[in-house]
Amino acid sequence: MSVQPGWYVDPADTETRRYWDGEGWLGAPIPVDATPPDGPPPPEPPPAPVSPAEPATSATRDAVTAAPGWPPQQGPPPGYGPQQGPPPGYGPQPGHGPGWGPQAGPPGWGPQASPPGWGPQAGPPGWGPQTSHPGWPGRPPEPRPHGHRLAGYGRRLVARLIDFGLVFALNVVVNGWFVWRWAQEWAPYWQEVFRRAARGDTSAEGLPLPSEQSNSLLVAILLIATALWLAYEVPAMAAGGQTVGKRMMRIRAVPIAADQPLGIRRALSRWSTLGLPTLLWYCAGLGLVLQLVDALSPLFDHPLRMALHDKRAQTVVVEVPNRPDSAPSNDRNQPPGDTP
Repeated sequence: MSVQPGWYVDPADTETRRYWDGEGWLGAPIPVDATPPDGPPPPEPPPAPVSPAEPATSATRDAVTAAPGWPPQQGPPPGYGPQQGPPPGYGPQPGHGPGWGPQAGPPGWGPQASPPGWGPQAGPPGWGPQTSHPGWPGRPPEPRPHGHRLAGYGRRLVARLIDFGLVFALNVVVNGWFVWRWAQEWAPYWQEVFRRAARGDTSAEGLPLPSEQSNSLLVAILLIATALWLAYEVPAMAAGGQTVGKRMMRIRAVPIAADQPLGIRRALSRWSTLGLPTLLWYCAGLGLVLQLVDALSPLFDHPLRMALHDKRAQTVVVEVPNRPDSAPSNDRNQPPGDTP
């Protein structure tokens, strides 16, 4: 999902804002506390053409900057006519004095040198060769929603596995009896299948089928499992954007628009995309396939690494700072949409 065009805090310099057109930065930065224009910045004027140097015999020399004793209309001193080369000793073969040969140049400015900090692989401060400006060689800088780093996929996966483990434990307590009864319905069928397989019999005639109650038990199991998952995740996400697993992995979900709690509506919308397909496990495991696609979707979304449930709720998952003093200074006081 691409970020909507607008004025955002520059990830490379949080003291400035720049205009993001959906694919790259445009225009020059402005101070972060300045009011940005309504639309994109005006195009920068082209550089003024460099006019050729005036002839040495020009009669328009400024009297203020001319050397003392030189009349305003006088040309250069004798010996420096337009057809004459440099003074003796400065010919093209000897070079330009010690350290100024054809391969030298000023000290520190040789063919392999450049001004400090501006080598061939360098750019402006904070923009290394791999995090250059859009349109420059390399990839653009990684977004930092509300000044926070995006959570990596590994952390998100471990947090989700922790949450699944806790929800499974709840199901063992609340849903255990229904699962046991459903297993009892299917036990005679599978015992007979295994008995025939041991004898080499692959026929399916006369197998003891479970009663109609098994279907009702399966529906009840899925409904209870879905309700337990909803009760575990939605209230916690609405209040602080963190479940137990996310707290342990120090990540949380925040809205793209502003760094604030998700609220019940957004938390429910986010959960339903991943949680409701549990009811479709009854349909030959279709719900499990949909949940697997959702779980893998952050690997293919750039630059915000949003899963399908994040896209529906317009949220991103960010890292939680390790120390209170490391929290960004421009997270809650900025208007919505301050970073792409």
